[in-house]
Amino acid sequence: MDLGDRQVIGWSLSDRMSAEQTSIAAFKQAAKRRSPGKDLIFHSDRGVQYACEDFTKKLDAYDITQSMSRKGNCWDNAPAESFFKTLKHELDMPDCYQSYGQARSAIFEFIEIWYNRKRLHSAMDYQSPAQAEENLKQKSAA
Repeated sequence: MDLGDRQVIGWSLSDRMSAEQTSIAAFKQAAKRRSPGKDLIFHSDRGVQYACEDFTKKLDAYDITQSMSRKGNCWDNAPAESFFKTLKHELDMPDCYQSYGQARSAIFEFIEIWYNRKRLHSAMDYQSPAQAEENLKQKSAA
């Protein structure tokens, strides 16, 4: 998630918790969408997929500073925690999906169609993340 506009720019869904299928896959997607700029900070919880050598090397390759939440403190990663609460509440997730593809499709639609493009955020003067991104681009161009 880009904290400047609250847009989810990289995500993954997997039935395994390996770094390659979770954090690295999401990072690759984010790097394709937005070239990591100078002075970028990547903040996460203390999950093993973020702390492992493969992931930290990926961040180092882009000269990205890694930041991790303090142990047991959910407030350090509040925007991500809030996003997942919103996902679980607004997606109205059933107890289970019929298939992995069905789950992936529902999550894709929630993130890419609803959350990033249409959902309004009070923290951003009731703009969608896409609107906030556009406003930030216009301000930086001026």
